[in-house]
Amino acid sequence: MGKNTKYLIGIPIIAALAVGGAFLWYNNGQNVVSASPATQNKKPAVLRWAATLNAHWDPVVQGSGYSFNQTAIAYASLTEIDENGKVAPGLAQSWTYNQTGDKITFHLRPGLKFQDGEPVNAQAVKLYLERAKTQKNSALAGDLTSIASVTADNETDVTLNLTQVDHQIPLLLGRRVAQITSPKAAQDPQKLDQWPIGAGPFKVVEYVPESHIYFEKFDGYWDAKNIHIDRIELSAAPDASQLVASIQTGVYDFAYGLNASQIEVAKKAGLDVLTYPVYAAQNISINVNKPPFDNPKVVDAIRYAVNRQEFVDKVTFGTGVATTQPFPAGYIAYDPQSADLWPYNPEKAKQLLAEGGYKPGDIKVDFVVREPSTANELIQRQLAAVGIEAKLRVAPDWATPFFAKDLALSSYGTTGRESPVQTLTAHFGPKGPLNLSGPYVPEGFDAAIKIARETPLDSPDYAKNLQSATRVALQGRALVFTYGSPTLIVKSPKISAPPKIPGQIHLTGVTIAE
Repeated sequence: MGKNTKYLIGIPIIAALAVGGAFLWYNNGQNVVSASPATQNKKPAVLRWAATLNAHWDPVVQGSGYSFNQTAIAYASLTEIDENGKVAPGLAQSWTYNQTGDKITFHLRPGLKFQDGEPVNAQAVKLYLERAKTQKNSALAGDLTSIASVTADNETDVTLNLTQVDHQIPLLLGRRVAQITSPKAAQDPQKLDQWPIGAGPFKVVEYVPESHIYFEKFDGYWDAKNIHIDRIELSAAPDASQLVASIQTGVYDFAYGLNASQIEVAKKAGLDVLTYPVYAAQNISINVNKPPFDNPKVVDAIRYAVNRQEFVDKVTFGTGVATTQPFPAGYIAYDPQSADLWPYNPEKAKQLLAEGGYKPGDIKVDFVVREPSTANELIQRQLAAVGIEAKLRVAPDWATPFFAKDLALSSYGTTGRESPVQTLTAHFGPKGPLNLSGPYVPEGFDAAIKIARETPLDSPDYAKNLQSATRVALQGRALVFTYGSPTLIVKSPKISAPPKIPGQIHLTGVTIAE
């Protein structure tokens, strides 16, 4: 093959010739005709989306960060959330619990099919959940511990038998955890991981890894009538400094994750910058099982050493908020009583270190992070100001020692989860992936979480019990929250604004002006 040959999932694309208004692709000696827009009666609505492309397209495997927003282009999830974070129907149009709350039956929309023609039925949901629980490289197994077994009762009813009373299941099985894959495609997980096949709003038509992935509207999607985009061209984003210019010149139309430093540049270029809420916050991660953080005085010193407003000003350029907890103010799990824990007081931090037996400069610790950033540099400087020398070290394999609980000091941020109990257990639980101190948990945490989990979502006690669990969790010494930052979307004015679903990108109702 020549050096300019491209590959489409391992198949070399030899050439493309314009023939009578259509593109004729030659693939390994076979030709496939793809109609050009000129052959259409109506000009298709195309969204050119710049993004850091997923490495994985099987939702069971990818399970990280904002990546589930890309897989959601091809997959539909069992449930959704609305703009207030409340659970809403998805593939399941409704659900019912038994009297004791340890069994839940989801009632699927009838007559749906996956993009490969397979039926979307109870058996497909059962196979997906079982695969997510048992597949060796599953990123979701830890989220599904409440599910003991799954039964397909008939074509549209699937029952989950639970290990405990858990009313969070409808929230849990949303976009992050339950994007249902075609059972036929999932028979070859490696292939599925590079060519998604679901029942979502768009179907993959072309994929060149690390370059682009193109989708076309799937009319079999359960809410297809509210999808007004015909084609999505998801391409590898340019350097952050070039993103605004690329959208201004029409190379792209849309991107999320705009750097806050580029907000004014984007606005001056005539682009729209939208702020979208997330159910998450950045934190300093501490391992209380390792010295010097096994000394509570040292942890308290860090709590008071943090100038949260400095993060808001210098990292988010005023778009974020200072916070001491993983939820934004106004969210149902946000605890008002914990709104001002450990206010910035560097003198008190120094005093606590002295009480713990440490003089300035005595504490020297590696501060191991995923990437260099303004936020991590601020943490380093703020700790230095009270006498803690945190040596900033960027580790290419950061995730391995973090999740193995081998680090002493690090930092982390997430996009949040649909289930607030899942967010709390991920941060503070004994096996929580974001709990660097695991299996350490705050005193009383397990009992508070049990009460919150057992409370029905429509109970008048639901908010109170969630906030109590948050309050108990925040007394733990493993996490010091710093600031919350919204997702920044930058787009061409011709693209209408997506619905403001916290932590998610939805294209329902979005239109593109000609």
